[in-house]
Amino acid sequence: MQKFEKIGAFGLTEPEVGSGAAGGLTVTCKKTPEGWILNGQKKWIGNATFADLVIIWARDLDDGEVKGFIVEKDNPGYSVEKIKGKMALRIVQNGLITLKDCLVTEENRLQNANSFKDTAKVLRMTRAGVAWMATGCARGAYESALDYTRKREQFGKPIASFQMIQGHLVEMLSNLTAMQTMVFRLSEMQDEGILKDEHASLAKVFCTLRTRDIVSRAREVMGGNGILLEYDVARFVADAEAIYSYEGTKEINSLIVGRSITGFSAFV
Repeated sequence: MQKFEKIGAFGLTEPEVGSGAAGGLTVTCKKTPEGWILNGQKKWIGNATFADLVIIWARDLDDGEVKGFIVEKDNPGYSVEKIKGKMALRIVQNGLITLKDCLVTEENRLQNANSFKDTAKVLRMTRAGVAWMATGCARGAYESALDYTRKREQFGKPIASFQMIQGHLVEMLSNLTAMQTMVFRLSEMQDEGILKDEHASLAKVFCTLRTRDIVSRAREVMGGNGILLEYDVARFVADAEAIYSYEGTKEINSLIVGRSITGFSAFV
């Protein structure tokens, strides 16, 4: 994968388990003389329909801990179905994975992934990535809206010359500038090896919230044209909703930050 010769996927979310993944995975693993037997389903797994291999997180029936496994696409116990009918992130191929007596060798067990704390280390990186994705979505919406308002005319002049339109554009740029500053610093901390869970969660919460506001204002300044697919803002509005929810909801990430700043865990 480092050489870009294989495509991978990350299989954590399940049909009945999203935010509660830390304590309630239903996909199970069982050690046998031949290896590990995996059973259950994963849902919303990006790249799953064409990935060469998928990292599957499963609950050990013996010790109750979460463990990670490399499952290759040609494993007879592995199958995947493309999720259809999405309104957002339509470019992403999400899949429903079914594992039925899926045999994985000990060699393909992630040796340093022996509890959900190890899974959380991966989520720290992916949440930082989603903060960047939100920033890109917001920038696209802002630039599209700015270009549109400069060209669209009403009452004989560009709507960008109107006070209320400029007010929306300035609010959008203010939020976008704050988001960019945050994610730049986030990446610096990642390079320095000092990035913590609460940092990634804070960025994910803030950037996805601000993105929703920016895309909403972008659609507003474009009026009725803002809901047409021929204008990019309609896509940004839809994508912002998906970005807001995945890799940990606002509520879950807020609790991670809250635990850090107060010293009290509000998780149940």
